[in-house]
Amino acid sequence: MKKPIYLDHHATTPVDPRVLEVMLPYFCEKFGNPASRHHAFGWEAEQAVERARTRIAALIGCAPAEIIFTSGATESVNLALKGVAEASAGRGDHIVTVATEHRAVLDTCRRLEERGLRVTCLPVNREGLLDPDDVRRALTDRTILVSVMYANNEIGVIQPIREIARLARERGVLFHSDATQAVGKIPVNVEEDFIDLLSFSAHKLYGPKGIGALYVRGRNPRVRLSAQLDGGGHERGLRSGTLNVPGIAGFGEACAICGREMDGEARRLATLRDRLMHRLLAELEDVFVHGSRERRLPHNLNLSFAGVEASTLMMSVKEIAVSSGSACSSATPEPSHVLRAIGVPNDLARGAIRIGLGRFNTEEEIEYVAGRLIEAVGRLRRQSPIYQTMKESPRSESEAAGQS
Repeated sequence: MKKPIYLDHHATTPVDPRVLEVMLPYFCEKFGNPASRHHAFGWEAEQAVERARTRIAALIGCAPAEIIFTSGATESVNLALKGVAEASAGRGDHIVTVATEHRAVLDTCRRLEERGLRVTCLPVNREGLLDPDDVRRALTDRTILVSVMYANNEIGVIQPIREIARLARERGVLFHSDATQAVGKIPVNVEEDFIDLLSFSAHKLYGPKGIGALYVRGRNPRVRLSAQLDGGGHERGLRSGTLNVPGIAGFGEACAICGREMDGEARRLATLRDRLMHRLLAELEDVFVHGSRERRLPHNLNLSFAGVEASTLMMSVKEIAVSSGSACSSATPEPSHVLRAIGVPNDLARGAIRIGLGRFNTEEEIEYVAGRLIEAVGRLRRQSPIYQTMKESPRSESEAAGQS
């Protein structure tokens, strides 16, 4: 068993060797620019791009022409939200989103508020789920977009996307979903889910970093966006710039692999995840699992060990790579905004660790991780006067409600 053991697959994933093999020729041998339309080097690159576009589209159930390549999910989110806002100027100025969204959505919404738009940020329940009725009540005649994350990047909760998107469709409001954590892990179909715009990224599904996509519905209804990058009219005029051909080729292969292997992989990872969770719950007291256990990504586990700070625990198990929250905000000392939104007390939120299992993790690794966490938590608690005091004065029922 090699160490360190990587269990932070929500932050990023290793490139699958099969993906790398497809990418390599496009660095040196097939180096053409797909926008070069008058010679074989450009044609060869263009063929690779269009083949990848077709494979990516197949994974989410859309037409290839509806895939726009970007540098990653954050750019895709910005293009979706800002593009709709600018294209809808004069017709509406209201966006509905959720308190547990990724910072890419929340920060973009704040920027749009600075430009005069109104944003409604809806709460979730203690399991992290959004009530579709809250969306219905939030919609107005000025609402132009609803943006709801498909699956949460910290607690792995899968939202009732189809029901929420159908509500938006009935009111003639566009629906966007940040599906970065969902695509390739669970079935996502933009037609069946009534999704108009979908953001996702290659590096979350065993592809390379620096390449992502935005699905933009082409009909029923046709989504109109204002470009955020100008200069050459690439990608149907929505995202100018020379295409990252090696990255796109790898993105396509990564999606093709997910399409073939996703169901079996999800079952295997859910089994490993549950084995780890049940052992921790059985052998340690005061362990709190955050987020819905039923509507959850198969490889996600987010939990706190009462009396133990996440930073201290992670330093105690340096050979195990986990995180204390989103990779995009892990340097922030404040408790996770996602955990605050579901009512987790500050002390437990500061102690939360996020575990993300992945394609190359083994049973042996998971057993080792369980044993090391049990040993480390037990030792840290024995050394902690705070935990001993807490055991003498148990948490109130209201504080512990919804956490188990």
